[in-house]
Amino acid sequence: MSVTSDSSQPAPSPSGPPARLRRHFTVPGRSPYADLIWQRRDARLTDYRDGSVAFEQLGVEFPEGWSATASNIVAQKYFRGLLGSPDREDSLQQVIDRVVGALTTWGERDGYFADEEESDCFAQELRYLLAHQMLSFNSPVWFNIGVAGVAQQASACFILDVEDNLRSILNWYSEEGVIFKGGSGAGANLSKLRSSREHLSGGGTASGPVSFMRGADSSAGTIKSGGTTRRAAKMVILDIDHPDIEEFIWCKAREERKARVLRDAGFDMDLDGKDSISLQYQNANNSVRLSDEFMQAVIAGEEFDLVARSTNEVVERVPAQELMRHIAQAAWECADPGVQFGSTINRWNTTPNAGEIMASNPCSEHLRLPNSACNLASLNLLRFLNEEGSFDIEAFERSVRIVVTAQDILVGASDYPTESIAEMTAQSRDIGIGYTNLGASLMALGYPYDSEQGRAWAASITALLTGTAAIRSTELAQSLGPAPLFAADAAGWIGVYRMHLGAATHIGSVDVQPELNDRVVQVWSEALERVQLVGSRNAELSVAAPTGTISFMMDADTTGIEPDLGLVKFKKLVGGGTLQIVNQTVPRALRRLGYTSEQVAEIVAYIAEQQSALGAPHLRPEHLAVFACAMG
Repeated sequence: MSVTSDSSQPAPSPSGPPARLRRHFTVPGRSPYADLIWQRRDARLTDYRDGSVAFEQLGVEFPEGWSATASNIVAQKYFRGLLGSPDREDSLQQVIDRVVGALTTWGERDGYFADEEESDCFAQELRYLLAHQMLSFNSPVWFNIGVAGVAQQASACFILDVEDNLRSILNWYSEEGVIFKGGSGAGANLSKLRSSREHLSGGGTASGPVSFMRGADSSAGTIKSGGTTRRAAKMVILDIDHPDIEEFIWCKAREERKARVLRDAGFDMDLDGKDSISLQYQNANNSVRLSDEFMQAVIAGEEFDLVARSTNEVVERVPAQELMRHIAQAAWECADPGVQFGSTINRWNTTPNAGEIMASNPCSEHLRLPNSACNLASLNLLRFLNEEGSFDIEAFERSVRIVVTAQDILVGASDYPTESIAEMTAQSRDIGIGYTNLGASLMALGYPYDSEQGRAWAASITALLTGTAAIRSTELAQSLGPAPLFAADAAGWIGVYRMHLGAATHIGSVDVQPELNDRVVQVWSEALERVQLVGSRNAELSVAAPTGTISFMMDADTTGIEPDLGLVKFKKLVGGGTLQIVNQTVPRALRRLGYTSEQVAEIVAYIAEQQSALGAPHLRPEHLAVFACAMG
């Protein structure tokens, strides 16, 4: 089912003409691709287990500066058309032009541009950002947008609503399947379902949410996201006061214990192994939704009530610290469940009258109302940071304005898997702009990931991103109308902007670039002033997405907000084979810290051999933390 959101709304009375998009990277009449050297290369992926060719497309066109890894990913995942047919895309330019062309056509149709000059500015600036690895949209945009004959599904994130009846539960299975097929992921809170300790109206005992999770897990395991190249992504959430919470906490850890036993007995339990299909609960991330009330009970060492869904009666009282210990122990064993702090999340809810935030998408970046959707886009931070450690504030803000415009166009022009999702999306107009390569950017600055200066810089950039997006959202509201939910939730919405401004004033000073702090406060002051005058177009603006595939597409050293996993990586070469290399930001960081060219070369050679900075020649002890990674 494909449903298009209705974006038509009356515009508010403006306090002045809305700001136009203006060029920063391009000039009229010159191709945004002109300064890139383009080359033909072969895209090839081999199976690491036996060396067989898993994917191959010969003679694909990419800029010379794009790595083989980046071109392989784009050719395999994002080129559309049957492999080997004349209709198959074979150039990055075709892919970018397909997406940007559709966005520009929709933007012109829906009134986003004042004239042809602004439309051309939007299209060319967006092409530049994408071709120069400064930006990427989420995978569904590349999968679907501009492709004839497929639903124009652009959102990577969906949150579904599951009620306590069999029809709704089975509908959950169906809706997830459609979402997975379109290359996206979905989350759902199952806390409305009666627990296995409660009775059914017709007699007997309810199955409980954990039982129904088995069916959904099996369905997800058979559907590849986008139809070919990605696994389904799903999230399941249960509130901490649900009577089946302990079973939920341990369901995944118990299955993984079974997997280890079967592996030791000789069964193939590897990823995609022929015997791994017997495992349950492996296709979802599980999270427990915690409340302030529960956390206070943990601190005080008190008992906590588990409450029946059908009667609201207390089923059992359990020690809160014991429940928290269960969560920690299970997560230590299998990395699940995660936790979501529901009370804190809802304090930052821009639309409290429209509903409580109960769930998230699979990676928890999109935290919004049931039946909501969000299209994502991420900027590559390192592309805005020069060798001297100065972040290009103007270029970044101009880029954010282009991206937010593109994402808002997608909200109204995209297709959605259900009518209810299309309706909610039209009401809230959620978007999710974010960034990647934070870890590498901090390293390039000479800041340890775990440092006060690192946190101050990251907080400033994040506040600048969201604040600039907020301003652009008010500009779009002025010309096209605010999100329909704004009218009934203006007080809450404005309150959240006020909280952002308050937080911006308390960010630690960024020693390398103090003007970042000043600019962040200016941006949020303007956003707060504007939202009170003209409203806002988007209930959600920014997210911290994991950016896995698209980070490789942008040749980022680190993904999302994460530190590097390890300093040594294996890179595929354009001519075939692999090369063991050190994180490409390491030499830049060493230069920043004052090491000579000879010292840099020796340190890099040591890291390449030892796969660690520990014991590297010349490296001073106080600098070791700069190169700390998630795996040491």
